[in-house]
Amino acid sequence: MKLVLLEYRRLVSEALQMALAAAALAAAFLLRFEFTLDPLNLKLLTRALPLLLAVKFLVFRGFGLRDLAWRYLGFQDLARIAAANVTASTAAAVAIRIAIGSAFPRSIHILDLLLCLTLMVAARGLARVTFRAHRPPGARRILIYGAGDAGVTVLSEIRANPGLGYEVAGFLDDDPQKRDLRLNGARVLGDQKTLAGVARKHRVEQILIALPNATGSQLTAILEQCRAAPVAAKRIPALAELMDHKVLVDQAREVRLEDLLGRAPVQLEQALIRGQLSGRVVLVTGAGGSIGSELCRQIARYAPGALVGMDNAETALYQIDQELREQFPSLSFYPEIGNIQNRRRLDEIFRAHRPASVYHAAAYKHVPLMEAHVFEAVENNVFGTRNVVRAAMASGVEDFVLVSSDKAVRSTNVMGATKRLAELICSSAGPRFRAVRFGNVLGSNGSVIPLFKRQIAAGGPVTVTHPEIRRFFMTIPEAAELVLQASAMGRGGEIFVLDMGEPVRIQDLARNLILLSGFQPDVDIRIEFSGIRPGEKLYEEVSGIEEDTVPTRHPKIRIFTGRAASQETVSRCLEELRRSTDARDAAGVVLSLKELAPDYNPSSFLLRKAFKARVVVA
Repeated sequence: MKLVLLEYRRLVSEALQMALAAAALAAAFLLRFEFTLDPLNLKLLTRALPLLLAVKFLVFRGFGLRDLAWRYLGFQDLARIAAANVTASTAAAVAIRIAIGSAFPRSIHILDLLLCLTLMVAARGLARVTFRAHRPPGARRILIYGAGDAGVTVLSEIRANPGLGYEVAGFLDDDPQKRDLRLNGARVLGDQKTLAGVARKHRVEQILIALPNATGSQLTAILEQCRAAPVAAKRIPALAELMDHKVLVDQAREVRLEDLLGRAPVQLEQALIRGQLSGRVVLVTGAGGSIGSELCRQIARYAPGALVGMDNAETALYQIDQELREQFPSLSFYPEIGNIQNRRRLDEIFRAHRPASVYHAAAYKHVPLMEAHVFEAVENNVFGTRNVVRAAMASGVEDFVLVSSDKAVRSTNVMGATKRLAELICSSAGPRFRAVRFGNVLGSNGSVIPLFKRQIAAGGPVTVTHPEIRRFFMTIPEAAELVLQASAMGRGGEIFVLDMGEPVRIQDLARNLILLSGFQPDVDIRIEFSGIRPGEKLYEEVSGIEEDTVPTRHPKIRIFTGRAASQETVSRCLEELRRSTDARDAAGVVLSLKELAPDYNPSSFLLRKAFKARVVVA
């Protein structure tokens, strides 16, 4: 049925083109002879017309003019129509010269070319204007924010696809040189400052943000103006997010919190990563967690020979198992329940699957909770990591990557100190072992985002510990992608440090989330400050000082060059830490952590608790 309709449309298009060609030749004769045709000129017209139509029919078909849409006229279409008309008129002039001779006026050929080209362009322009003038029932009036390439493309798609249900009132753009310009017939009506007034004047229901590379501050300011209007806002995603073979407008989505971070898309060396993972057995510990599950998703795209996901959390592991089975039906995924503190269970998993690569993401990460559970933090983050490392060494693993944290740098909390020890365990284990260090991931389990969302849903207040507290943030997919990139680049023993960009004030993060939820910060939802919690500091660091890292060929990845420790030193200190942990001696644990991580500065909360307990025991 579709083929029949397509062929019918082509026949109608060719019939219209021949009618316009015939009208052009007749008009050329009338203009040439001042609208008076004597019998001789009328005879020339009737003799030339069939020949000219035959030539133009063949040439127009050869140029594919019958396949051009009548309601859309782009520059490339115009160039094709012009080239077809020049070729057709030239060929027709030669044919008429041969068939009729020199009696046929040569000026007719020039007039015919100009008139035929004009009529064909005008007919398509009329069709486009007629189509544009028809407003689809229920269409929403929108403004396109961004009068650049993306904005013009969105305008063209909206006009070519009435089913999208949009009517474009005009553009907004912050470039003053574009003010009042018309782009494909739509005027640039204002900028960010005039957004609210323009939206009200033109009865706009939605702003479509066509700024794929907008910064976080730009998007925040636009959202604030949309809130003041008030109108809804959606954005066209960045190029890296776009899906093939889909209309650009269809991919418009709500503005997300990660958009407001303004982080540029990650550029990955796909071939390098594929060479690291394709066809190999890969094990991910902590596979049910935020980073572990995203690592599984990313690794699955590179067609590993098998993927083993290990986690102690049954429900989380079940969920990622079901997701991978749906999205990657050909993937051999093996969910394994197990605790990294259980060396026997680890050996069973390593013997059963013989992984070539290990991504160790299992850890306790919640800072205040670990400050109150120092022994559990040490047993899991330190000795659990040592168990995984030893199992990997015994199994002959080729590559081992520890997922570390920015809190390992000059740590003021137990969680960070234990992650620093985990790094030392890996770096002292040999060249096959490396670590990747980064900051907070947006929306991960235990992060502030789920807490803020719950507080906003309850009507507030949103609690922030301190007005100036700042953290580094990246998205979960970005973190996983850079972990894979760094692991593929490593030669062995490195601690990679990911570029986290600029630290974000948590207060600003809360305000943006309130704004995205459709409320006004400090008007609809209050922000309250609850005070710094045990183990927290105002600012996190990814490396101790700038000189502690050196660049790599990837702009977002550096290598930490700070102090390392020998395997003997690590082993001796870990034995002391083991004895203190087994004896439930918190003060001894703190001292052992401090010996291996001299820049660790224990919180006053932990020191009071630890040494008070030692005094009581004594």
